[in-house]
Amino acid sequence: MEIGVVGKPNVGKSTFFNAATLSDAEIANYPFTTVDANKAVGYVRVPCPEVELGITCNPKNSKCVDGSRFVPVEMIDVAGLVPKACEGRGLGNKFLDDLRQASALIHVVDASGSTDIEGKPVPCGSNDPLEDIRFLEEEIEQWFFNIFKRNWDKVAKKIQLVGKDFVKSFVEMFSGLGFDEKGVATALGVCGIGSKRVTEWSDEELFEFTKSLRRASKPIIIAANKTDIDNAKENIERMKSEFPNSIIVPVSSMAEYVFKKMAESGAIKYLQGDSGYRILDESKISEKEKKGLEIIDKNVFGRFDGTGVQECINAAIFEVLEKIVVYPVEDDGKYTDKDGNVLPDAYIMEKGATPLDLAFKVHTEIGEKFIGAVDAKTKRKIKSDKELSSGDIIKILT
Repeated sequence: MEIGVVGKPNVGKSTFFNAATLSDAEIANYPFTTVDANKAVGYVRVPCPEVELGITCNPKNSKCVDGSRFVPVEMIDVAGLVPKACEGRGLGNKFLDDLRQASALIHVVDASGSTDIEGKPVPCGSNDPLEDIRFLEEEIEQWFFNIFKRNWDKVAKKIQLVGKDFVKSFVEMFSGLGFDEKGVATALGVCGIGSKRVTEWSDEELFEFTKSLRRASKPIIIAANKTDIDNAKENIERMKSEFPNSIIVPVSSMAEYVFKKMAESGAIKYLQGDSGYRILDESKISEKEKKGLEIIDKNVFGRFDGTGVQECINAAIFEVLEKIVVYPVEDDGKYTDKDGNVLPDAYIMEKGATPLDLAFKVHTEIGEKFIGAVDAKTKRKIKSDKELSSGDIIKILT
């Protein structure tokens, strides 16, 4: 599972990526700073069960800070997208290729309107960020359509000839684009042409399927960036009005990045996703940083409940992809593994996952030897097909 960070050049995309992962993707005030895709680890934040249980955990595959569990998620920051990228303009082909396996996209938009459609700096408010949202979705959809169109006659005839289920056949033929059966079936149902023979689809019908498929398999969250600039708030309200079905999160990537660096130095206490911070050592804060904090206090925390970076990641995992976090243990009395580590692992699972699914997630051999499971909180045995909930602690019996 991979979350793609996308957008046109120079909108704060790499700053968002760095803030989310504390990576070192290059940042500069000109288009195409990012040429090669940057990969790093971000985290979803959830309450750790240690608080509820009154114990102290020592995680192995994740980390826990002040009662919050941070579970790793792979993220990718790709080259900026410009108009006609689907035709190969700019770094278009590379951009779209890098996103093949992304499960969801975070689209970083300059909510202040201070970059034009090419990503070049312009006076604040000169560009309409709503057009940026439309253009990126259209570019990705057109790219998908171009791929399908080149091969469609051959694909459609093959599906018709062998008489295989369309969904399975489509996933097999285009597996390199990261599609799954659920996404293809959803798109087919939404576009309303599933009952028609695929060899009879028109270009318009294929394009409608393409759009539905993009929304089902590459859902997009809008990170309305640069909330610290004055006119951003008004533009964000317009975005929410114009795109009521989209998740739109007000974001200040720069504020998040500054906070994480200052927290690293010991100047402030701040945890990603917090709605505030506390100064620990004022002597470590420069005059420039003090002025920056004043702006953040007024324009970020004064207008919105946080920097929004963590909210974007959590929304991608839990709202859009509908995942849950589950904790496997070997000792349901002490909540430990065989080495005595308390709540050692946290796994991101599909909504609807069962104890058997969790067993295979931990290790194939454990899944093959699975005979049952125990809810460690209640100490009761549960069915192998019981749907798990986020925060469950499960002992697997083999």
